[in-house]
Amino acid sequence: MKSYVEKIKVGQALERDELQDLLNELHYQKKDFVSRPGEYARRGGVFDIYPVTYRSPMRLEFEGDALASIRDFSPIDGESLAHFEEIFLIPLSEIFSRKIARAADEFENFKPLAKVKALRPGDFVVHLKYGIGRFLGTKFLQIKGEKRRHIAIEYADREILYLETSEPMERYVGGQGRPPKLTKLHGKEWERIKEKTRRAVAGVAKEMIEIQAKRSLGKGFAFPSDHPWQKEFEAQFRFQETPDQRKATDEVKKDMENARPMDRLLAGDVGYGKTEVAARAAFKAVTSGRQVAILVPTTILAEQHFYVFKNRLQNFPVTVEVLSRFREKSEQTGVVASLKQGTTDIVIGTHRLLSKDIQFKNLGLLIIDEEQRFGVKHKEKLKQLREEVDILTLTATPIPRTLYMSLVGIRDMSAINTPPQMRLPIETYVVEYDDQKVKEAIEKELARGGQVYFIHNRIHSIEKIRARLQEILPRVHFSVAHGQMTSGELETVMEAFMERRVDCLIATNIIESGIDIPNVNTILVNRSDLFGLSDLYQLRGRVGRYHEKRQAYAYFLVPRNWRLTQEAEKRLAAIERFTDLGSGFKIALEDLEIRGAGNLLGHEQSGFIHAVGFDLYCRMLRKAVEELK
Repeated sequence: MKSYVEKIKVGQALERDELQDLLNELHYQKKDFVSRPGEYARRGGVFDIYPVTYRSPMRLEFEGDALASIRDFSPIDGESLAHFEEIFLIPLSEIFSRKIARAADEFENFKPLAKVKALRPGDFVVHLKYGIGRFLGTKFLQIKGEKRRHIAIEYADREILYLETSEPMERYVGGQGRPPKLTKLHGKEWERIKEKTRRAVAGVAKEMIEIQAKRSLGKGFAFPSDHPWQKEFEAQFRFQETPDQRKATDEVKKDMENARPMDRLLAGDVGYGKTEVAARAAFKAVTSGRQVAILVPTTILAEQHFYVFKNRLQNFPVTVEVLSRFREKSEQTGVVASLKQGTTDIVIGTHRLLSKDIQFKNLGLLIIDEEQRFGVKHKEKLKQLREEVDILTLTATPIPRTLYMSLVGIRDMSAINTPPQMRLPIETYVVEYDDQKVKEAIEKELARGGQVYFIHNRIHSIEKIRARLQEILPRVHFSVAHGQMTSGELETVMEAFMERRVDCLIATNIIESGIDIPNVNTILVNRSDLFGLSDLYQLRGRVGRYHEKRQAYAYFLVPRNWRLTQEAEKRLAAIERFTDLGSGFKIALEDLEIRGAGNLLGHEQSGFIHAVGFDLYCRMLRKAVEELK
């Protein structure tokens, strides 16, 4: 181990890999985010380092191979306090490691439910002991001679309580779109509210147990243990498998091997590897002699999944087909016949798969991508299938009802929360439409060899938008894509875009689900005030998938001097606010808050959710379900 002190100065010529090698030599641990001394994180031209002898972590920013700046920052909210000319790094010795471990042990019993950086002054929060208060911000307080950051919460009668940042609390989501009543600190009101809610959830829990009991009586096909090929197939995955992917795969396989029909929700952010888990489940089904249907919301996504699965399974004797309007009538007829005969193992398609003429010889697994995008009639058909075959549903932003059912235990759920190694949070801006801003955003992306999506969700005026963009950017090659084009036209446009013969694709939200073109790293969404929150989130997820770390940008455009509805303002504030990797659940909860929870459980239960907050209500309900079991 190195025994000397290493000094690093602003302006010093230093290669980033050289700095990373030095930190590894000093026994610093690489993390996604730094929280303790002796850790470092690397994101593009930025290093976050927590030196073992410093009170705060340091952020080092590079320009080329020169160190441009050093500043400290709060690991809680990212707030910068001071700039430095140099820092000193000493090795992480065993003595320092033991000190850090002891400090961590002091807090091991606390599990904060919301990171302070996810809160903004004015947000309502719920503390299990003190009730509902208003988050005012954070403040340093001197306690026993030591300055420590505390959270300031305002309760009823303007009383302010200062709590340690490790205190367990969560952001209040009430599901009624109106502010909650602040709790009085010195009374029994909060305990009474909790007790009333506990009694109310008991009845709901009983209903849920009955639903689960009915489901457990259902008889499905118990898949056998993994075929010898399964291990070989999984080993051919070309990316590093994340622990969450492995855990989700194991949970899905366990369900499939059970005689009870599987109904599992696989939730994970866009690009977090849900498709690979689905591919492994499909392979298990096929090697057990069963057919697989993969249901997707759009024709373009059906084609994309077809190529992904075809490529992934190319070394195995598995037949994959697609049913979409990109295919000739004769081709479709052939696929329909092959499903009935059992010669097609995996079929990928849109709601066409739910048509009366589609018959399978031995369907064993149905994989549904983004179920919320299907209509009521399709959902009824899916409800029937749930009693007969194993179902795996994939979602990036679970709709509130699906999320709710999973949180309280009606449906089984697996979550993939680990981001891919090369992923960066997408820089997000909500701005008024301006030709100059649009021009600059597109030129900036094209200058680094990338491509752009421009979303305009009105077919009747999409050509006008194209003409306007062509006028302000005459040298840029634009193309248009929308759902009323013929399959041949749409296929030609998408092919040209994927082959980089088109710089900017002007499209409706047909590209919203699952389109994966890594070279597209800027998206502009026109009239973003007219989109739902999960739509905005899905659209943003189309960028930021480059195979190396590359910053992606999302611009949500609203008309100039336009008065937005209150709901639109809330949606746009949420999409601008939740930019962290893995924000899908936060977005879904925010959606629940905006749209209300009353339609999930009736108005009586909605009142209790409003009284204690959605998260605490769910935990109480989950506990009641477990006790009844």
